[in-house]
Amino acid sequence: MMNLPLNCAILKYFTKVDVPSSADDVMEALKADYGDFKAFKKKEVMSVLMTGVVNGFLQEERYELGKDGNVTIWYKANQEGRDLINHYLPD
Repeated sequence: MMNLPLNCAILKYFTKVDVPSSADDVMEALKADYGDFKAFKKKEVMSVLMTGVVNGFLQEERYELGKDGNVTIWYKANQEGRDLINHYLPD
């Protein structure tokens, strides 16, 4: 996936997995290729995920309040979202 800009790689990730993923899950999966990028920070990844929801590529699947008081959100791409992502970012 390294040939894609980071925001595109984040969306493309959701076409490759069948389980809901959090920002931490996405970062772990992309760390090898994008870990040195300046924008590879949780806040930036979460911004891409929220933008993906607003634009219809992703949907929020579930939430969980952690012991630290932070909320974790898991996202997934339904079939329509996968089709949209693959249309704009073909393999």
